[in-house]
Amino acid sequence: MALNLTTLRTRAITAIVFVIIMLGGIIWNEWSFNFLFLIIQLCCIAELVKLISVIDPNYTKFPMPIVKYLAFGIIYLSFPFAALRDLYRHSTDYFPGPNWILPMIIIASIWVNDTMAYFVGSLIGKTPLSSISPKKTWEGTIGGAVLAVLVIGIGGHFIWNFSINILVLIAATAAIAGTLGDLLESKIKRMADVKDSGNIMPGHGGFLDRFDSLLLAAPAVWLVLKLFL
Repeated sequence: MALNLTTLRTRAITAIVFVIIMLGGIIWNEWSFNFLFLIIQLCCIAELVKLISVIDPNYTKFPMPIVKYLAFGIIYLSFPFAALRDLYRHSTDYFPGPNWILPMIIIASIWVNDTMAYFVGSLIGKTPLSSISPKKTWEGTIGGAVLAVLVIGIGGHFIWNFSINILVLIAATAAIAGTLGDLLESKIKRMADVKDSGNIMPGHGGFLDRFDSLLLAAPAVWLVLKLFL
């Protein structure tokens, strides 16, 4: 997979604007945090409904298949955002400081994993990870996960003195689950025969494209923390 500088530039500009909005909503207060992710959730729901309508034009028929799709939508979109809000409220159980620290660590783990996987895969990736997403490689996936664990673990521990064990656990879980979330969304798009779930963010596609990793990473981290800490 060759490194495309034009694509990289577009993604970088969009990412800067995206990061500013995300940071403002997450850090300001609990109201802005909840409002931000409510908007994201509603936009994800709209995109998912659009994709499902393409996959199955009869999706509104009762009781099936609409019950099946409603159940999938609740698990796929409602539980992750509920888990994220719960992690916000209980952040201080794991890290000292404001409540946004735990959600931010999860999001940062995903960002580092995605970015490093892209660079590593672009530079040395040769072995396809899955037919669902042909551009993903094992080299990029492993490199992204390892670097996410190193960056989040070492950075969080030595800069903020957070527990390195918890940081590594969160980063590893978010990287693995995030990659699976990416593959799941790619599978849905392939079933709908579309490249992106939407076009709200140039270079990044739609909301599902941008938050596909978080949709599995948030509940996975929530479950791991509840079970092991």
